[in-house]
Amino acid sequence: MLVGHEWADDACVYKLNDEQAVVQTLDFFTPIVDDPYLFGSIAAANAISDIYAMGAKPLFALNIVGYPMATLGPEILGRILKGGSDKAAEAGIFVVGGHSIDDAEPKYGMCVTGLVHPGRIMHNAGAKAGDRLVLTKPLGVGVLTTAVKRGKRTEAQIDAAIGCMAALNRPGGEAMAEVGASTATDITGFGLCGHLRELAVASNVGIAIHVNALPVLPEVMGLITEGCFPGGTRKNWLYYKQWIDFAPDITEPEQLLCCDAQTSGGLVISVPAAKADALVASLKKHNALAAAVIGDVVAEHPGRIRVAR
Repeated sequence: MLVGHEWADDACVYKLNDEQAVVQTLDFFTPIVDDPYLFGSIAAANAISDIYAMGAKPLFALNIVGYPMATLGPEILGRILKGGSDKAAEAGIFVVGGHSIDDAEPKYGMCVTGLVHPGRIMHNAGAKAGDRLVLTKPLGVGVLTTAVKRGKRTEAQIDAAIGCMAALNRPGGEAMAEVGASTATDITGFGLCGHLRELAVASNVGIAIHVNALPVLPEVMGLITEGCFPGGTRKNWLYYKQWIDFAPDITEPEQLLCCDAQTSGGLVISVPAAKADALVASLKKHNALAAAVIGDVVAEHPGRIRVAR
C-alpha cells in the first residue's frame, strides 16, 4: 500500500509492480441541483476528480445509489444514471455495475478505479518549498447553490456554477502528465484553505495565498456580503482559521471565499516554479476553466496558511 489514510489523500494507491499501481476512490452525495441528469453528471465528475488529483488515469467506475423508488419512480433514477454514464464516457471510461439500496433521500456517486506509475503519484506529502500553486476551476459554487436554495437565484441564473461542477478535472490531469508537478489535490467540501491545510501538514511546508489572484465565479462576492453562503463554509472558516494567518486588510467575505465548501471543485496543483508557466499554458490548451497562479509553497510556518493581497 503506497498511499492510505495517513495524510487525507484523495484516493488510496496499491502497488501492483514496478510500473503500475492501482488507484481507488469513492464519493457520493445528495442532490446539489434539481435536474436529475445534471445531478448525475456532477456526482460522477466529482468522484472521477480524485483519480485525476492523484496523477492517475481513470479506468472504470461502479455506481453507488440510494433511492426512494416508490416515491420518485424509475424515470428520475434513469436520468441520474444517464448523467453519470455520459460523464464517465466523457472521461473515456465505462460504468460496469454498482450497488443500490432503497433509501428515503436520493444519493448517487461512484467508486472509481484508476492506474498510475508508482513514481508519479500526486500524494499530499509531495509539495516542496519554492513550488507555485495553480488552481484549475473558479471558486464560489457553494455560495451560488446556496443562493438557489434560498430563492435568491434560479438554477438558470447560475449556469456558470453548474457548468463548473459538471466539468471534469481531466484538463488538470492531462496538464500534469504533460508538464510534471510535485503534487495536487482537488478542492471539495473543506474549501480551498481546508484542503491546502491537509497538503501543508502532509508535506511539512507552509502555504502563501494571494487573494487577488483567486478566480471567482460571477456574483459570488456580493452574495457573501449579503450573508448568503453555506453552513459548511462557515464551519470551515471557524475551524480552519486557527491555522490561517489572514492579513489585516483581508475582509471577512474574502476569508469566507477561501473556505467556501465546493462541490466538484478544481485541482490545486503544486508545481516547481520553473514549470509553472508551462503548466498554465498546458491547462489553457486543454481547456481548463481556470489556470490561475494563486500562491506559493514556502518553508516557513509549516502547516499554516498565509492569505494576503
